[in-house]
Amino acid sequence: MELSLKLQHFEGPMDLLLHLIEKNKVSIYDIPIAMITDQYMEYLENMDRNRLDDMSEFLVMAAELLDIKARMLLPAEKNEDGEEIDPREELVARLLEYKMYKYMSLQLKDREDEAGKKLFRSQQLPEEVIRFKPPVDTSQLLEDVTILKLGAVFAEVMRRQEDRVDPVRSQFGRIEKEQVDTKKVMTSVTRRILKKHKCTFRSLLERRPGKMYAVITFLTVLELVRRGKVQVVQEGLFGEIYINAAEDAGEENEGQILEVDGYE
Repeated sequence: MELSLKLQHFEGPMDLLLHLIEKNKVSIYDIPIAMITDQYMEYLENMDRNRLDDMSEFLVMAAELLDIKARMLLPAEKNEDGEEIDPREELVARLLEYKMYKYMSLQLKDREDEAGKKLFRSQQLPEEVIRFKPPVDTSQLLEDVTILKLGAVFAEVMRRQEDRVDPVRSQFGRIEKEQVDTKKVMTSVTRRILKKHKCTFRSLLERRPGKMYAVITFLTVLELVRRGKVQVVQEGLFGEIYINAAEDAGEENEGQILEVDGYE
């Protein structure tokens, strides 16, 4: 019996076997393995040889069909109970399972198509119903609350607060801007030098704490040295620094001494 096959794309070898069984109108429980194998091999002969990935799956099934065909020509094997083993039994079980899943997928596809044709009306409720909130029963709300539970909640809140504090940055002091009147500091330092005629640089710095005061004092001394109004002497390395007023330093007042760019 010859059968002309109309070539089409199948999902896999199992799909092709089901097609051949339905095409020949034979029972899936009693597959004429010789006829189905011949038609299956004929399909492979006309298959696109460039699709090697698909070909490999079909060739594996072809080998299984040929193996079943050869086993059916041999004397039947028997199991432990003495019953004959049908070589087609495993293939039939796989075909039934594949057929079940295939039909289930088709049903799901039909349901999806039907669902796509249905439209649902948007929710339309009165504003009073939407805004309604059931009243809170405080007796039920605090029914299971005890002192121990409240203490546990409080301890958890405090622990979270402690975890949010950076243990390193929290120890830093507060940084405040140091307010210093540059002109007053320079005038005060100049007056003290001219009044004492001789003093140490350390004594000038100890008059008032603060980095900004030390910087302005240092700049004042440098300006007086540049003007030739004081002399700075250091007897040894890291020794005490002495500031001596020049003999003619008193001839000018401190305001004239400090009249330089950037200081007035």
